[in-house]
Amino acid sequence: MTQKAALPADRDLPVDDTRRLPKDHTQAILETTKRVAALLKASGQPFALAGSVAAFAHGLPAGFQHDTDFCVRPEDADTAVKALEDGGIAMRQAPEDWLVKGRSGGEEIDLIFELARRPVNTELLERAVLRPVDSVWMPVLAPTDLMDSRLAALCEHYCDFGDLLPMARMLREQIDWDRLSRVHRSAPLADAFFYLLERLGVIDRPEATP
Repeated sequence: MTQKAALPADRDLPVDDTRRLPKDHTQAILETTKRVAALLKASGQPFALAGSVAAFAHGLPAGFQHDTDFCVRPEDADTAVKALEDGGIAMRQAPEDWLVKGRSGGEEIDLIFELARRPVNTELLERAVLRPVDSVWMPVLAPTDLMDSRLAALCEHYCDFGDLLPMARMLREQIDWDRLSRVHRSAPLADAFFYLLERLGVIDRPEATP
């Protein structure tokens, strides 16, 4: 990505106070999400909403963290960054090489090119589904891909089932558990989560092999 070299680093970013947002943090993130989605749609580049706001779009209660996340393909990164900058959003280089950060009205934005160490690709974005986010329609990562990214991110330094369990309960009928089992059963932490879901009756236990 050539655009990243021209972006300011985190430490060089000025405070963004150019756009007034609601004082309520949840509504402010929603307003920021809608603004970013509108700019990305206007750019013509494929994208999908990810993270906790994507889970909200699929029906989970609003439990946003500190930012709104969008996935774009690595080859579209420069165009996406330019579209947001042209729309008045301050973009900056992040320490990680798989995303670029932005800020709008004090709310953080992550433009992600890799999801759980895997590059965002056309197939992933084509599986995205259109969902309304506070009345604005936009492509949102499919529930299976959303859960897949969360399971792939589990590691010994981050193993919190607190966010995963409500998502699994509420979206269980929309998630391809067989696909996720094939991909993640060999990973001990993901396998432990599957076992928890089976014991709680959220998903069926696999049939025993003779």
